[in-house]
Amino acid sequence: MRWALIKAAVAGTTMVALAFLIPLGLMVQQTARDHAFTAAERQAAALGPALAITTDQIAIDRALASTDAGGQGRMAVHLPAPAAPAAPDALPGAGGPGGPTIGEARAAAGDVSTAGGQGRSFTVEVPGGYALLQPVAVDTGRTAVVEVFVADGDLTRGVSTAWLVLSGVALGLVAISVLVADRMGGRIVASARRLAGAARSLGAGNLAVRVPVDGRQAAGSPEELREAAHAFNTMADRVVQLLAAERELAADLSHRLRTPLTVLRLNAASLGEGDAADATRHAVSQLEREVDQIIRSARRDPEDAPAVAVGCDVAEVVRERVGFWSALAEDEGRRWQLAGADRATPVPVQRADLAATVDALLGNVFRHTAVGTAFSVDVLATETSVIVLVGDAGPGFSDPAAALKRGEGHGGEGSTGLGLDIVRKLAESTGGDLALGRSAVLGGAEIRLRLRTRPDGIPARAGRRRSRGALFQK
Repeated sequence: MRWALIKAAVAGTTMVALAFLIPLGLMVQQTARDHAFTAAERQAAALGPALAITTDQIAIDRALASTDAGGQGRMAVHLPAPAAPAAPDALPGAGGPGGPTIGEARAAAGDVSTAGGQGRSFTVEVPGGYALLQPVAVDTGRTAVVEVFVADGDLTRGVSTAWLVLSGVALGLVAISVLVADRMGGRIVASARRLAGAARSLGAGNLAVRVPVDGRQAAGSPEELREAAHAFNTMADRVVQLLAAERELAADLSHRLRTPLTVLRLNAASLGEGDAADATRHAVSQLEREVDQIIRSARRDPEDAPAVAVGCDVAEVVRERVGFWSALAEDEGRRWQLAGADRATPVPVQRADLAATVDALLGNVFRHTAVGTAFSVDVLATETSVIVLVGDAGPGFSDPAAALKRGEGHGGEGSTGLGLDIVRKLAESTGGDLALGRSAVLGGAEIRLRLRTRPDGIPARAGRRRSRGALFQK
């Protein structure tokens, strides 16, 4: 934008300068020409009184020498023919329209005769310039012609200097316009950059950023950019209000779950002993902890959130969650197996988020396959990522692409449609992805979750996949 304004200023100022300076330069050139011929006419008129008094060649020669043009050899007088025979001691002349010529003549005899015969002055072109022929009546019936030579240099005297001055003025005007455009462009660009920087900062999560619309920083900004800054500030305030309302809503909904959770906890406590009762009580306790965490996170201001180290061990989380679901698998007669979770595989995600993701994957197996359907969980580590494979022996996905769109609310019966969407967002937050396919071993559905490891971490060594057949359990 800055360079565009400078280019526009240069183009506009140049056109204006040329529109005014070129005619002015031509006028100066014409003025110099008129001045040269006017000076020649004054020189010719200076001999009029002398010619009106006498035509004596000696007297005329002295009068001619007293003028500037005559002293420089640029003036001549063509005398008329004498009324009586010339005296024997008369000065010889070079000839003229009927009489001698005094001084250095340059005009042709025909032009001199024409000027004397017509009685009017005019100029003729001669070698090196022009000759002004001025007729002067000396007495009745006789006319002398005064010739003044005007050199070409006299016609252009001062014109070059005038063109240089005018060119300097034009360049000065262009330079001033560039400085003004650069100053204005700098203010506009600075305002636009402040607005862009605030937008990037807001996109990065800084909800307190605002663009100044008044004061020194906003001084000189165009009205349109100030309006855009005001609109941005209004939008940012609205975003803060919406996020606050969302946190309040999440906290309120989570708080409403406390009453049914209390009932579940009391009922679970009365179940007695047994694996199913222990698993139920464990699930209720975990659900209560998650609800409390949601309430705390919703009530906490994002700007006051403590900086915590993000990262967990995939193998450890997978072992814990598969162990939790194994109790339900044994009750339903499902064979299951876990492979590759025997070595540390760190990933840049929070433990609670990864645990919720694994629960969503395993919960889909129990929810969408028949009782007794086998499933498997594999953990594979590469140098750049960690892959979690969850497969089953069910019917598989009839339309994998549609299944990935369940997060938009198109889930089946008994499904909120958010399970795979939660998994996908976690994978994309690390630069990974989520893919659906068919299990090559069990023949049913297989979900591949790929999590990229942190860039500055130590590359993980690829783990070896265990044989599946020996790890199936009842």
